[in-house]
Amino acid sequence: MYLPTAVLDYRLTGSPDARRRGLHAANLLAGRFNPVGKFIRAWNEENRPGEDVRGWAIIDCMFNIPLLYWASEETGDPRFKHIAMMHADTVMEHFVRKDGSVRHIVEFDPETGERLRDYGGQGHALGSSWTRGQSWGMYGFLMSYLHTGKQEYLDTCKKIAHYFCANIPEDGLIPVDFRQPKEPYWYDDTAAAIAACGLLELAKAVPEYEKDMYRRAALKLLKALYENHCDFTEDNDCILMKCTGAYHDERHEYPIIYGDFFFMEALFKLKGSGIFMW
Repeated sequence: MYLPTAVLDYRLTGSPDARRRGLHAANLLAGRFNPVGKFIRAWNEENRPGEDVRGWAIIDCMFNIPLLYWASEETGDPRFKHIAMMHADTVMEHFVRKDGSVRHIVEFDPETGERLRDYGGQGHALGSSWTRGQSWGMYGFLMSYLHTGKQEYLDTCKKIAHYFCANIPEDGLIPVDFRQPKEPYWYDDTAAAIAACGLLELAKAVPEYEKDMYRRAALKLLKALYENHCDFTEDNDCILMKCTGAYHDERHEYPIIYGDFFFMEALFKLKGSGIFMW
């Protein structure tokens, strides 16, 4: 949340208050790092009442750590970058499966760092493939590669991207979980929009002979959204109509603001007029 707000404000205006807010957020994020398990803790007790979440880490955090890369680049203090990279390395080892699918939640022993178990989280079930998690991982590892140059991050991004692309349905519309049952079948437009952004950036980072594969996949996702799930009328404040928070939520297929955000980000990338803020 702080990169496209405080940090972007600082980049565009030079505001010292915006810089201070961005660095304060980075300090708070760094303070959640568990140095034994080498992961950033996801939630506090009040977020998950009745559960011991001290050792919980989530794939979503791959989208948080670019704030730490920025803090290191801005201040010259390498500690932020070290924390980000140690977390990314932990995600590579414990979240990304051999087939390129990713786990949503992994629990570690907060005292020893030992991996204990994983959870289905916002996907359908344990062992399934929550699509927004796939997109967080894909785009997140691409950003870690861009900030560090570490080849393993680019390779991991491609591994996740290949799994995602291989599972895009014929109509290009992305479900909540690639392994969800046929009924009930829910869509999640946020996963498609984020993945499209990641694929477009990935196409810029690979050799010429690889670019077209990722770009074509991104265009398929965006075209499917545009033709089937967008509402551009003046009667609706939102654009994407079929976003879903989690498979087992009571509510499904409704607008979510960051679905629109990443959809627009992808369109600006295609136009060549976007600002890379991550």
